[in-house]
Amino acid sequence: MNFEKLISIEQMEAATNSLLETGAKVGADSWQQRVENQTPHCKFGEQGICCRICSMGPCRITPKSPRGICGCDAHGIVARNYLRFTAGGSATHSDHGRSIAHTLYQASADGAYQVKDPDKLLKIAGEWGIKTEGRDIYDVAHEVAETGLMEYGKPFGNLRFLDRAPKHTQELWDKAGIAPRAIDREVSQALHMTHMGCSSLPEALIKHSLRAGLSDGWGGSMMGTEFSDVLFGTPKPIDTQANLGVMEKDMVNIIVHGHDPSLSEMIVFYAQDPEMIALAKANGAKGINIAGVCCTSNEVAMRHGIPMAGNFLQQENVVLTGACEAIVVDVQCIFPALGPLSKCFHTKFITTSPIARMPDSDFIEFSDETAAEKAKEIVKLACENFKNRNPDLVNIPDLKANARVGYSVEAIKKCLDGVTNSHVDELGTMMPLVDAVKSGVIRGAVAMVGCNNPKVRADYSHIELMKKLIENDIIVIVSGCSAQAAAKAGLMDLEAKDCCGEGLRRVCELVGIPPILHMGSCVDISRMMILATDIANDWGINISQIPLVGCAPEWMSEKAVSIGNYVVATGIDTFLGVEPFCEGSEEVIELLRGESGTKQWVEANFTVEKDLDKMCDLMIETIEKKRAALNI
Repeated sequence: MNFEKLISIEQMEAATNSLLETGAKVGADSWQQRVENQTPHCKFGEQGICCRICSMGPCRITPKSPRGICGCDAHGIVARNYLRFTAGGSATHSDHGRSIAHTLYQASADGAYQVKDPDKLLKIAGEWGIKTEGRDIYDVAHEVAETGLMEYGKPFGNLRFLDRAPKHTQELWDKAGIAPRAIDREVSQALHMTHMGCSSLPEALIKHSLRAGLSDGWGGSMMGTEFSDVLFGTPKPIDTQANLGVMEKDMVNIIVHGHDPSLSEMIVFYAQDPEMIALAKANGAKGINIAGVCCTSNEVAMRHGIPMAGNFLQQENVVLTGACEAIVVDVQCIFPALGPLSKCFHTKFITTSPIARMPDSDFIEFSDETAAEKAKEIVKLACENFKNRNPDLVNIPDLKANARVGYSVEAIKKCLDGVTNSHVDELGTMMPLVDAVKSGVIRGAVAMVGCNNPKVRADYSHIELMKKLIENDIIVIVSGCSAQAAAKAGLMDLEAKDCCGEGLRRVCELVGIPPILHMGSCVDISRMMILATDIANDWGINISQIPLVGCAPEWMSEKAVSIGNYVVATGIDTFLGVEPFCEGSEEVIELLRGESGTKQWVEANFTVEKDLDKMCDLMIETIEKKRAALNI
């Protein structure tokens, strides 16, 4: 296969090492140094057998003390910790969705935020039984937003978006007792269940982990995705560039970082304001360059073609280039280290959310009501900071790859409809893709998601797994930091078809797509659930039967645990490259990875495999077993 055109991990690591040399000149530390200082990690914590939910402890399970002071054993402690991990992630993603719902409620025809996709708004309204005929679009938007906000705390019933799932999947959730009710209720109940003197039965705790995860994936995250599309436009394929080389030596470089597109959309808008561009030039720059890090980067890339500077473990690198006038953050996955690091350079570290306050930052509180005013203030501050740049510290690595991003479910259907009309209906269909899988031209698909983790060589697992999968005619759909890993390497370039097996290469040429399809940010993994649902419905099979698996080889956050739970609970076998702190309990491992537990309840389970080649082989083996079961 022709991998020579890709940017290699070794090239990225060489660029990072060069930037670390710059950091050493000004006395900056780095995550690499902090990892070394934190090694070895606590073995009790890694196995999940340390409990600190009351002040009688902390208790640690050992051969000498097999039970905590209250009498809870290793299995109960591990399961409680796992549920609390899940609850943290579900709360975080769901709060993101709540924030976007509030933004939609503030939208107006002459306001900072407007409805960009009225068709999707009307579709959601129809699903939820909200009248639309003869009404102003913003009246509909406000009622949809208010109805969505009620999903967080309604006293009765289940989440509305559950009706989107296949009937078989809904029946599995009902039978297992894991269909989520109000979003906040599942997070609150998780904390109640894990309070001292409540649940210590692993089965009950793991079932509620699935329920809390589902309240994220089919609740908060799905609302965040759908409402963002309504406000900012449903993504469609657009070309951009990725890697640290997207930063411009002679421009004001503003990095947007975090997860909430309400902020980044406004920054992008005001960076194009003639007044701000003139200000940048007055301070010695040629103009303003916006680039992104983490999921905020995915959001603005897929809607505006804004370049992607990097993913989670590259956030310090953008400051180390010495060419970052401002790194503007909202919430989630932000290193507190950016504060002291920025002070080693001229960079302004600007925090904007009361949810993510950090030392050594300039706090400019951002809200829907003051969005335009605050965004303009931030862009102005960055432009005026250009003159403070130290040219001797500027070091922008010459790494940059082309990428085509923005494959929402709607965009994928449109691409498929463009090459065949044999199954096309008004809403599009997944049948062209199903036909390609049935014929064996494509063997199956992997949904690869997740973060970077210093326990794993940064980006290596993502990129190497992708290369091996597409060699084997397996298409890969990606989101979050995994997506940016692919983009940085060049795997989202249309020319990456030359890295594929013969079947997948033909499909890429025919449809005009890269072999790695960018579906958005971490919240947008909910798109993958809709995609799987549409495939199952169009094919006439259950989600668990599709030759499809999930994969998070470098995950690190609570959100990733919540995501893993809702992906598995939706019926998709999921492979992890980092252990989720469960090794201290054989019972919990069996429930999550064995043939009982999740496999019995929702027809899917987890596999943890740290060896990259073995993980790839296991994923391919699982896909082939699903094909064989379907007689294809």
